[in-house]
Amino acid sequence: MTTLPPKQPTWLTVFRLLRWDKPAGRLILMIPALWGLCLAAKGNPPLPLLGVVILGTLATSAAGCVVNDLWDRNIDPHVERTKNRPLAAKSLSIATGIGVLIVSLICAALLAAYLNPLTFWLCVAAVPVILLYPGAKRVFPVPQLVLSIAWGFAVLISWSMVTASLATPTWYLWGATIFWTLGFDTVYAMSDRDDDRQIGVNSSALFFGKYVAEAIAIFYALTVGLLGYMGHILSLGSIFWLTLGMSAGLWLWQYLRLKKPTIPPTFYPQMFRENVWIGFGLLLGMVLGIRY
Repeated sequence: MTTLPPKQPTWLTVFRLLRWDKPAGRLILMIPALWGLCLAAKGNPPLPLLGVVILGTLATSAAGCVVNDLWDRNIDPHVERTKNRPLAAKSLSIATGIGVLIVSLICAALLAAYLNPLTFWLCVAAVPVILLYPGAKRVFPVPQLVLSIAWGFAVLISWSMVTASLATPTWYLWGATIFWTLGFDTVYAMSDRDDDRQIGVNSSALFFGKYVAEAIAIFYALTVGLLGYMGHILSLGSIFWLTLGMSAGLWLWQYLRLKKPTIPPTFYPQMFRENVWIGFGLLLGMVLGIRY
């Protein structure tokens, strides 16, 4: 007689639905929000606002993950990387998924209500982008751009939390965040190219075809350029420029690895995780660069 594996507790399945077992994706959304917060606060972010940013990004990313899985519950079973997600594997019901989504949005709304009017309305404006992003792959050739715009809201929201306004450097940081996200998420999409092509959904990895590595390199180069100009405007110190130069070198190294004729499947998520460390390195450079 075959012994069935024990059923996973519901709370643990919900934990996986929110991707909290994969912290890299949560951290990489938190990074641009921390960039904006620390730069707007001149390297000394108020602890209450820091807490709001951390909790807000957790709630927002949770909502985004659930929405994505609700949209893709009939697609994910056909993709190797996503076939074991709770809604795809029917480990959770759709009703439970919707309930978790509502709780996540309520948590985000409560945090947004604590903020000034500009920040609150920026949070409201971000919601449709977050909710519609998963559907973009069905109709838009570069859905990663929609995700990048959603990521960009993290900068606008966190900066305005401190100043109740948006300044010229904010928009350069916003642009850098969009191109950075386009870069690392296109890499992430490369692991799903065969499945996406077979299913018939769009991705930037498919859109750029044989030039995808060059596209990623351009996105990273634009990120460096926009961050550099922002650093010039803010008169950031030498530590920022050192971390920016190191980041540029790491992104160049990633591009060179992407050009290799044979790339193991584990490389793409590895590069994604590398971007988390690059992002935190830049955050350190920004904080120290604005203080010294």
